[in-house]
Amino acid sequence: MMDLTTHYLGFELRSPLVVSASPLAKDLSNLRKMEDAGAGAVVLHSLFEEQISAEENSLDRLLSEGTESYAEALSYFPELPSYGMGPDAYLEHIRKAKQSIRIPVIGSLNGVSTGGWVRYARDIEQAGADALELNIYFLPTSVEIEGREIEASYCDLVEAVKSKVQIPVAVKLAPYFTSMANMASRLDRAGADALVLFNRFYQPDFDLELLNVIPHLTLSTSDELRLRLHWVAILSRTVRAELAITGGVHSPEDVLRGIMAGADVTMLTSALLKNGIGYLRELEAGVVDWMERHEYESIGQMRGSLNVAAVPEPGAFERANYIKVLGSYRA
Repeated sequence: MMDLTTHYLGFELRSPLVVSASPLAKDLSNLRKMEDAGAGAVVLHSLFEEQISAEENSLDRLLSEGTESYAEALSYFPELPSYGMGPDAYLEHIRKAKQSIRIPVIGSLNGVSTGGWVRYARDIEQAGADALELNIYFLPTSVEIEGREIEASYCDLVEAVKSKVQIPVAVKLAPYFTSMANMASRLDRAGADALVLFNRFYQPDFDLELLNVIPHLTLSTSDELRLRLHWVAILSRTVRAELAITGGVHSPEDVLRGIMAGADVTMLTSALLKNGIGYLRELEAGVVDWMERHEYESIGQMRGSLNVAAVPEPGAFERANYIKVLGSYRA
């Protein structure tokens, strides 16, 4: 029987197919479907720092406004902004998720301030999450901020969170560091148990009729996978932290490429939004079929077989490949 098991964040997973953070995880019935379809683990949708701030600001207003009103006037309390799920509801969702499914449940925090990260990291741990993913989504727009400040803040954040929680911590990164290999090594030393490559930054679009800036969301495609493969293949032999690929996993071949590059798991959401949660079964069947035809017995056997240390031409991952790539195009 084909062995699809892999290890990630201290757990043995039945499959390298992990569902990444998305609104799909807000529904407990979806989580059960993911488990039934073969997901090895699931990352819950992110709790955003803006949601935390909104709830705390609303509480401040509730405590300061209407101090002369009767205590019985409960209808006086304004409703919180509609964010879908605030901090308290998020923690309760973790508790219910743990009761509903047996696969690991990974919480997700998306923010920028250390204080909020540490506080809610502890809350997420206490709510029962098996692990935590720090989704660091920071866009420095000030000309006064130097790159080294940003890098130091990432490492300080990881150290602060790791000092306060016992559960494993993964860090979801963007690909825009000056020296990705150095940054990955520093986060590794800071205590990150896993690195998730890469976050997708969502750029706004322009409405030429309304002359306005509008949000624009596009789902990933398999073409985005190559950047992830490149860095996982390099980092899989240089960092202790486990590696996850996210962004661009849509087919069984994408999963296989990710594992051969050296990833411990491959994460996906866009493929499920396009094809439904049941598509996990099709992905797994495709992986098994390919492994049988090529006489692989386990995921562990193929992991890293195409990373920088294993390929005949390591220069393919460096500048030596630049001219070759340019010369490979045929009109």
